[in-house]
Amino acid sequence: MKLTPREKFIILVDNDCISKSDAIILLEGDGYNRYPTAAQLWKEGFADTLVFSGGSVNYEYGSYPYNDILPKLIESGVAANSILCEANSLNTQEQAKEVIEIAEKRGWSKLILVASHYHQYRAYLTFLKYIIVNELQIILLNAPSRNIKWFETNKWGERYDLLDQEFDRIIKYYKLGHLASFKEAIEYQKWKETQVSLMLKK
Repeated sequence: MKLTPREKFIILVDNDCISKSDAIILLEGDGYNRYPTAAQLWKEGFADTLVFSGGSVNYEYGSYPYNDILPKLIESGVAANSILCEANSLNTQEQAKEVIEIAEKRGWSKLILVASHYHQYRAYLTFLKYIIVNELQIILLNAPSRNIKWFETNKWGERYDLLDQEFDRIIKYYKLGHLASFKEAIEYQKWKETQVSLMLKK
């Protein structure tokens, strides 16, 4: 039995190979559970800049504002002058637009995307859609936060159930034209691996 494009996409995202990039993009959400991954990537030297993206404030839903996350990043060892805040976006599609516009202005061509394991798939497809539509040569790498319990009950729901909701949203927002398809993501992944290999040889 052959794997479906969706199944192949999940495997590729879960096993993406990250390398030195221009910036680490920390997407707001899931309370305090995402920032440790972003902080660790920064400390390991994967990028000199860390961007916090998101302007929502909804503690019940897990959207903690920049002012709450910033001290945690600094306590984790991230230099304050290395952290940027993008607070204009209120959803994932807006995050993609705002972050990619920052990347274009700063001449960034390689980004590491950090979200929770259950949200990474939709986030990646959303960012990828913006890249494809605007015909940009930006390399987007996945580094989902993995040290989060799937069956933990919290204010915004059990993440095991949230995974189903995320794929329902993927179907919904793809139909609205907000997301790249699984096949587009696979083709992009193929192109991306070639580009990263060429960069590493330089």
